[in-house]
Amino acid sequence: MRETPTFLPRAARRLGGAALAAFLMASGAMPQGGAPEVFAPLPDPREVNAARAALGEMLFFDSRLSGDMANSCATCHSPEAGWSDGQPMSTGYTGVEYFRNAPSLFNVANRTYFMWDGRLDGADLGTVVRDMITESHTMLMDSRLMQHRLAQVPEYARMFQDAYGNEPYGGRIYGAIGEYLKTIRTEGAPFDAYLRGDEAAISEAALRGMDLFAGEAGCAACHAGAMLSDGGLHATGAPDHPELLGTAGDAEMTALRQITLLRHYATMGTPNYMNLREDVGHYVVTKDEADWGRFVTPSLWDVGQTAPYMHSGVYGTLEEVVAFYNDGGGADDRAGLEPLDLNDQQMADLVAFLDSLTGNAPNVTLPDLPDYELRTLGQN
Repeated sequence: MRETPTFLPRAARRLGGAALAAFLMASGAMPQGGAPEVFAPLPDPREVNAARAALGEMLFFDSRLSGDMANSCATCHSPEAGWSDGQPMSTGYTGVEYFRNAPSLFNVANRTYFMWDGRLDGADLGTVVRDMITESHTMLMDSRLMQHRLAQVPEYARMFQDAYGNEPYGGRIYGAIGEYLKTIRTEGAPFDAYLRGDEAAISEAALRGMDLFAGEAGCAACHAGAMLSDGGLHATGAPDHPELLGTAGDAEMTALRQITLLRHYATMGTPNYMNLREDVGHYVVTKDEADWGRFVTPSLWDVGQTAPYMHSGVYGTLEEVVAFYNDGGGADDRAGLEPLDLNDQQMADLVAFLDSLTGNAPNVTLPDLPDYELRTLGQN
């Protein structure tokens, strides 16, 4: 388990741009052109096995990978919704109501952790695919059933031979989808172009917002480097969604989300979980009180395409997110955040900068999925 980073001391969060940049340079952020040194262009694409990625793309959109053949990976991670589902909190297998926002998959191959609570290592894409496909509140698929379904599709059988020299099998299925995930990247973000030397790529408002982000607003304390994330877990006090807490919305929907929350706590061995009704984040992984309410710092690339925001999907716009931090974060004293006291123009400039982090909408042509066919006895 990686050491869980903490927030900078309160005084350090109000450092000017130069001092904050010096701190983050020590953490590996690289200087780029005229931008503050806390920033770096997007990482280069990961090496991809073309045959496995092509297979993984078809599998990603194939609902035969869920237990009831109703959901695919793309159900909660649709390119049309910024590789998410566009909902505050997602819906899983056969209508199971989940208690967190479905995170976007932009640049997923460069993450430190998977899942909002950081329970999976970011270096292993195959494992996160397996978790989502087999988990009861997402796709509830038995690996043996899945591989036999795919073996009954001759086109898949041929693609597995091309990609692996072998037949469909759980680990190969997960690995192929993981290979496809490497191809999901930010494309055409103005700020990335700016960092690569195109000084006209972003507006004057975005430039002012960039300086605020790296300096007075202190955003770069957690959102820096090539991924615009420190890769850590922090407690900002971001609230749970009112529908999970039962303070708004349909009572039955709240009950369904609470049931899924408690089931998750039970499987993670969370102490005293039946008395919990809030999302406690990384605490379920470590059982350490210091990790209560800590969630993974998301990358901000393509943030304009990935609303709603926060682990709970509680905010629908970037303006709401900026206002949350301007007010000093949530009520949780562990957050260590202080009000920024930015004026309306400064907050608008920050939003303009965040907009410059957003690239082109995904241009994905949905694959034509192959059909089942009867196979000759003895060739299954």
